[in-house]
Amino acid sequence: MNGRRGLSRRSLLRTGLGAGGLAVTTSLLPGLWGRAPGAARAASPDAVPAGASGAAAAFPDWARFARVADGTFDDDAEARDMKPVIDKLKAQNVSVIEVDTILSNWLPDDEFATHMAQMKRFSDLAHAAGIRVIVYYPSLEVISVGGEKGTSFYKDGDGKNWVQRGLDGKPNVFYGSLVVWVDPGDESCWVSPNSPWRDFYLNRVKALARTGVDAIWPDVPIYFDGALSWCDASTWAATAFQADTGLTLPTKADWSQPGFRRYVEWRHHNLNRFQLDIAAAGRSVNPDLVTFVETVTMDYKYATTVGLDGAYLRREDGVSHVWEVDILGNYDGMRHATVSDWTCLISMYKYARAASGTKPAWAFSYGWKADDASLVMAETLAAGCNPYEVKSPFKTDSTDTAMRTRMYGFVAAHERELFAAVSGAEVGVYHSSASRDFVSPVEGSGMYVNTKPPAGVKDWWSFDAPEESCVQQKWLGEFRGTVKALVLAHIPFNTVPSPGLTAADLAGYRVLYLPNLQAVSDAEADVLRAYVAGGGTVVITGPAPTGLDEHGGARTEYALADVLGFRRTDPVPAAKRTAFGQGTCWFFKNLLGLTYLSRTDQPTADKLLEPVRTAAPPAVTLTGDPRVHLELSHLDDATIVQLVNFTAFGETPAAFTTKPTTCTVGLTVPTGRQVRAVTLSSPDHPGPEPKPVPWTTDGDKVRVELTVAQYALLNVASQ
Repeated sequence: MNGRRGLSRRSLLRTGLGAGGLAVTTSLLPGLWGRAPGAARAASPDAVPAGASGAAAAFPDWARFARVADGTFDDDAEARDMKPVIDKLKAQNVSVIEVDTILSNWLPDDEFATHMAQMKRFSDLAHAAGIRVIVYYPSLEVISVGGEKGTSFYKDGDGKNWVQRGLDGKPNVFYGSLVVWVDPGDESCWVSPNSPWRDFYLNRVKALARTGVDAIWPDVPIYFDGALSWCDASTWAATAFQADTGLTLPTKADWSQPGFRRYVEWRHHNLNRFQLDIAAAGRSVNPDLVTFVETVTMDYKYATTVGLDGAYLRREDGVSHVWEVDILGNYDGMRHATVSDWTCLISMYKYARAASGTKPAWAFSYGWKADDASLVMAETLAAGCNPYEVKSPFKTDSTDTAMRTRMYGFVAAHERELFAAVSGAEVGVYHSSASRDFVSPVEGSGMYVNTKPPAGVKDWWSFDAPEESCVQQKWLGEFRGTVKALVLAHIPFNTVPSPGLTAADLAGYRVLYLPNLQAVSDAEADVLRAYVAGGGTVVITGPAPTGLDEHGGARTEYALADVLGFRRTDPVPAAKRTAFGQGTCWFFKNLLGLTYLSRTDQPTADKLLEPVRTAAPPAVTLTGDPRVHLELSHLDDATIVQLVNFTAFGETPAAFTTKPTTCTVGLTVPTGRQVRAVTLSSPDHPGPEPKPVPWTTDGDKVRVELTVAQYALLNVASQ
């Protein structure tokens, strides 16, 4: 096993000690998308992908339309060994091969140079077959094979000087069995990006770029917390922290201390700069090279714990993400999901699409069996993410090659509808990185809802620890519950990440949800205030709206007191609706989203959704089961509706089945236009080609009745 090759799911639970004796339990690596509000999104040759937000960035079409799979080769492989691997994947409709070899290991210069020659050979063969190549290269972990008893990078190389250290000064190094991707007897050394390792790694990235590969896949640049918490407190990091902030590195985790909270936020910036340097190093040799960083942190709390916040890269050119969207069970996939768990999966994929900005968002699409794998991939596609299909818990194999071939064939046939369409959503849900970090720090990662393993299922995501559930987290639970309410009401929406927020990010949204928004910067508050003043509607929930600054410090006055219509010295109303400028602010003191996430309570959902139904009734409706996920987008003269059927899931886990469901989609036809054709496409059909379907019209409404097995793509063309 080469480094992290073959691993996806993390299978370790550890308990440490947080501020004031708080027991902190984390699943280690628990999961490895200026116009006025309401203005229409216009399609263009450089259209923003549906669900994306952020500045435009140049990425080649092969990356935007990628269908990705692993295709490694052995250390001693020759061309005759490599070509069958490439041919097999091409037959499965794969367009990009991720090559994962021995780069996880401690390699002397001569071995590295030899391996680069092999990499060039593989890349040339793949290019001759019309396939692109991206190379997996761990960014901060060095594995020494046999290093526990033999020579190792930490004991005998530069590791002892370059290693990450915890706040207590201990080195971030361990030996096999702690995690499944490090074999017994091997050493794993996590190095500081602030140490000379940075230049060493960047020079090797340049050498890799010279081989002619198309892209580099740096694996999870994180402050790994498998052996220690809250790295990096090395002298390298202490110097960098002081240079950036003027502060001394904290000596313990204490959320009440401004210095520690600043350290938590600084780590996001620090790792982001490292990622930018990696991308720049590759492009300095090959200007066409692009970088996709494997990002294990999604919308939940793990970004706080290990420092990697993918949304910080949203506006950066030439570098995007491979999002490791994790599943419930290593050896069960999503087969025993509940409705709430499934909407958490939707939330992660939609966050991934948004946090990659206008760039392609690649994402792991895990499965255990063919039928659950294809349903997970349906959500990957509906969110606008490019699939990297793998069988859990490893990343070397397909869940089912026939399924992959069929699904990837469908993706190839509909790539523009999937990846070049413009979102039709008029509702945004704000994902606040600062509120995630600083609102009510508690135990657990919050990846999913249900923490109790179903009978007979092993290696469950939470290890049966209730504190892992997102219903235990007041910010994340409110965010996830808002997503659940919108999904089950068939209301199209996009996630809006907070890092680098500008007015352009909010253009086109008529309603913006601000779930339990507490920690905001003055600049964020200014953008949100201007949005409401210009005619937008915001929905703010929670008992202390905008009561913290971006570093978690208490404000003397709410940042949006004028928008809210009450001040910090006033009693907090249970609910309030305030006109501000040309817009409106709806406020609810209670955490309605968290309540709805905990139990599917329709009166709570109705209260939470009233602002949307008042200010922005959706242009698309679905009559049928709430458990059909609907996405809306536009491409040229066509309206695209994607439907994912998750009716097999209920309030409690049950055996996985595929249950076709019939529903009716209604669309409002723009004034002056007429529907000329309606087609339906699905990977569930014998072939990927679109089939004409009947429709009816009633005034400016068009209605289409259809049956969805797992996934359907409806194309309504008008003129």
